[in-house]
Amino acid sequence: MWHFLGTVPLTHGLLPHLIEIATLALVVLAAVRRGRRLMLMLAAVGGVALAVGAHAYIAAIGIAGDPAPRPLWLWIALTGFCAVVAVLGWVRARWWRRLVSVATVPACGLCAVLMINVWVGYFPTVNSAWTRLAAPAVPDQADRMTVTELQLAHAHPAHGVVLPVTISAAASRFAHRDELVYLPPAWFASNPPPKLPTVMMIGAQLNTPADWLRAGDAAATIDAFASAHGGRAPVFVFVDPTGSFDNDTECVNGTRGNASLHLTKDVVPYMISNFGVSPDRSRWGIMGWSMGGTCAVELSVRRPEMFSAFVDIAGDLGPNSGTKEQSIDRLFGGDSAAWAEFDPATVMARHGRYTNLSARFVVPSGGPGHDPLANPEGQDVAANTLNALARTYGIDGAVQTWPGRHDWLFASRAFAATLPWLADRLGIPGTPNPATHAA
Repeated sequence: MWHFLGTVPLTHGLLPHLIEIATLALVVLAAVRRGRRLMLMLAAVGGVALAVGAHAYIAAIGIAGDPAPRPLWLWIALTGFCAVVAVLGWVRARWWRRLVSVATVPACGLCAVLMINVWVGYFPTVNSAWTRLAAPAVPDQADRMTVTELQLAHAHPAHGVVLPVTISAAASRFAHRDELVYLPPAWFASNPPPKLPTVMMIGAQLNTPADWLRAGDAAATIDAFASAHGGRAPVFVFVDPTGSFDNDTECVNGTRGNASLHLTKDVVPYMISNFGVSPDRSRWGIMGWSMGGTCAVELSVRRPEMFSAFVDIAGDLGPNSGTKEQSIDRLFGGDSAAWAEFDPATVMARHGRYTNLSARFVVPSGGPGHDPLANPEGQDVAANTLNALARTYGIDGAVQTWPGRHDWLFASRAFAATLPWLADRLGIPGTPNPATHAA
């Protein structure tokens, strides 16, 4: 029974609609027969104010284009409405109506969370949500002692190991959270370890370093790849480019912190010195989703001496925190020259021809018809524009499309499809290119 319930989708299908219908029934039961028109008017004002405030907050942190589904704002408004009804109607209400009124507030909040999940695809199924709540550790997680024991024993574990790490920010002064490193079975073959290639994994705008492992199912994907290649796979570092969940840095050095310096001057040296990975730029790549895709392009074209391949999954044309003017103001304090230093088109034009740099741009096609949630901010246009420009400057680029939406489910599928190509570029032999639609 649980196996069936665990596979029920949370981003589409019947369950989200059933929860919404049940919640609407509670709202009606809590609000009717009050006989207090003024209270309902105040509740409506409170709900609208909460929705407007939430909309303003999301706009302020720079989620450009506001592609959020419209029902999100309705459920936020109803959450505020029900909270006011519960408080103002408490004294004269019967005990059962008080319980219903109180219950409507978290119920409407849950519906708002479901709408956010429909938007970003953070929890694709019931099981993924339960696992996240019940198990704080990420898949394959171990501690440093376990890693050391396996290494000293020259073990060949059946799957890789994910290790939480605290990386010094001495070079960047960027306040960040703990990050994570995936070590494939081949890493444990010797002491010191073999000089494996490394992939830097960067998540979306609203993020934690573990998102690729939880929402993107990255550990299972890498484990499957390693199993098919005798335990060989790159080392993966799941970085923190924002420092907090809602600090949209776009991986630049600016008013929101020196994110780019952290990734290049803190993370890369740490990986080389602590895990013995190869320092050769031909063995370093980047995989990014949404904001992380934008970061992958920026970092690679700005620092080609450090990275040789990248995958941009549904990223933007450049640092994006609203309109161009808003982005310059929010990210760089109004300094347009600083913005130009991180704009991929400007960077490529200034650099000139690149050598031995490869790229894949992956975007949802939306399937049959036009799905506005496939490319809510023109990521398909961005991919084709950047790819054409990259090829002009000698970058081996291609655009790949699959049906899907701008959510974590698509990111997970894109990662699994492009990992063989990226691993091959970084020196893991015997990894043929994926069968994809490239243009």
